[in-house]
Amino acid sequence: MTRTISILGSTGSIGKQALEVIDGLPGKFSIFALAAGNNIELLKQQITKYKPQVVSVGTEELALELEKEVKNVKVLQGQEGLKQIAGDSQNEVLLVAVTGLNGLEPTIYAIENGIDIALANKETLVSAGSIVTGLAKEKNVNIIPVDSEHSAIYQCIGGKNSAINKIILTASGGPFRTSSIKQINNADVETTLAHPKWSMGSKITVDSATLMNKGLEVIEAHWLFSLDYKDIEVIIHPQSIVHGAVEFIDGSVISQMGLPSMHIPIQFAITYPEKFTGIKTGSLDLTQISRLDFEKPDLNRFPCLEMAYEAGKNGGTYPAALNAVNEEAVYAFLKGKIKLTDIAKIVSKALEQHENIPDPSFKDIMEVDKYSRKIVSEYLLSKL
Repeated sequence: MTRTISILGSTGSIGKQALEVIDGLPGKFSIFALAAGNNIELLKQQITKYKPQVVSVGTEELALELEKEVKNVKVLQGQEGLKQIAGDSQNEVLLVAVTGLNGLEPTIYAIENGIDIALANKETLVSAGSIVTGLAKEKNVNIIPVDSEHSAIYQCIGGKNSAINKIILTASGGPFRTSSIKQINNADVETTLAHPKWSMGSKITVDSATLMNKGLEVIEAHWLFSLDYKDIEVIIHPQSIVHGAVEFIDGSVISQMGLPSMHIPIQFAITYPEKFTGIKTGSLDLTQISRLDFEKPDLNRFPCLEMAYEAGKNGGTYPAALNAVNEEAVYAFLKGKIKLTDIAKIVSKALEQHENIPDPSFKDIMEVDKYSRKIVSEYLLSKL
């Protein structure tokens, strides 16, 4: 049986790997739509190969350019294009792999139309977890995480979280796991983007280097699994073999293990609840690994993790502010405007002055997001 899928973010790291997964499952998927940002050259190749009915690009200019070159495909653009694709009832599953809050509205549109979500966009649940998960429950829609750690937890508990004592999210530790504060402070962009285990986009790779990525995953896990923050633990595991674990109330622990490959959680999310052979990612041979190391995260060297926990515990619009400020600070680092360690300083200052809205609406979240980005550019960067 063929399943109809649309991919938002088809030219990004997750989107490209998702298409590789689909290539490895011939006859299992029909691609309804693909959405890209500005990489229309790659999108053109994807259109030729996968023949979607609809595509969307970032701007009107790019849409006009694409319309001249492709046939038999509807071309949309911008946020409206993402929303139109997401809400189309032809979809059976929507892979949300765009970055930032661009994924929030399309996710909501899809859920409102009863479409299952394969979620590879952290910001959606970090900023608006209560809205998204509440709506999904109301519409009886599955939100299947694509993050390897959340996928691991989902597989361990089978989508149900009865009798859980705590969950454990693992982190590789990034490129600076053994570095001093001085070395981290002097880290350049090239070194920061050299992740030892995972192939990811630049923004998420920087977040991995600061451990903010793991902090955002903690907030996601809170909403995905309805757990208190005290029951979500982060540990450093440099081999990236154990992706997550669940400790149950009787003391037993179940973990999900596998070679470091995003193909596995992507395939799990888009084929759920079925499993197929798919891409040959290799068999895990524990005798070849020989050892698995685990350690507590150093919050002095990686303060972003603790700030994410605090934002999550404070609730309301704190996570949305955290996400927006961090994103802008990461982009400032990637442009060479600030040091890597300045990211934590900026986030800390922003959260100190944040005026929380305890039970935010969608409009509140979008306004907080916009304001938080504004204060980074207008105030915090100038004060460093």
